[in-house]
Amino acid sequence: MTPDIYLAAFFILLFAYFIRGITGFGSGLIAIPLLAHFLPLTFVVPMVLVLDFVASVVLSRHTRLQVRWDEIRILLPTTIVGILIGAFLLVNLPREPLLVGLGLFVIFFGLRYVFNVHGERPISRWWSVPTGLAGGLIGAMFGTGGPPYVVYLSHRLHDKTQLRGTLSGLFMLDGALRVITFLAIGLLLQSELLVSLLLALPLMGLGLYLGNRVHLGISHRQQLAVIGGLLLLSGGSLLWNAWG
Repeated sequence: MTPDIYLAAFFILLFAYFIRGITGFGSGLIAIPLLAHFLPLTFVVPMVLVLDFVASVVLSRHTRLQVRWDEIRILLPTTIVGILIGAFLLVNLPREPLLVGLGLFVIFFGLRYVFNVHGERPISRWWSVPTGLAGGLIGAMFGTGGPPYVVYLSHRLHDKTQLRGTLSGLFMLDGALRVITFLAIGLLLQSELLVSLLLALPLMGLGLYLGNRVHLGISHRQQLAVIGGLLLLSGGSLLWNAWG
């Protein structure tokens, strides 16, 4: 890695975890597509996975009283199934068609949030079944499984702090499951990964701290607008990767 790559990675990671501190998610949506422009995806995805898991543990310590564990419990069974399917597909299927489909899905919901056209009425918990499957599968394959969970939970929870806390708790458990899966297939055993993680952890901590301070001063509507912008960014990056 050259000095300019280190500098770019510095700002990407700091910004990614600043956004994570505000919304409770989004670090992978920002960091993975941008870092993948100059680093191998097989290195970027496991690195961000570990950082996201640590970030979820940190945020969950501060937001544990706001976590809706009843919402998380119903998502976990299908999430586990999705992770196992995604790990299998990761090494067996071409990614381009799946990236295009996911990108269009994410952009659609991102536009709904940006223009505030989503309904306020809570949706049925039966939607947890496709949500868990999609989130687990996409997270295992691409490292960006957050959008399905965010879409579902933002239609279930309308308190911004409760939403952020529940997302952090869910991502902590989802991350732990993916860490175990990635260990099993050897992606976390790369020699350069430990050094990169030690350098990246302080950036993660600083970004979370700054983002948490901003979170305290924004409204739920503003938080949804940030989430919508992140979904648009993520969807565009997925399409760029698929067609690039």
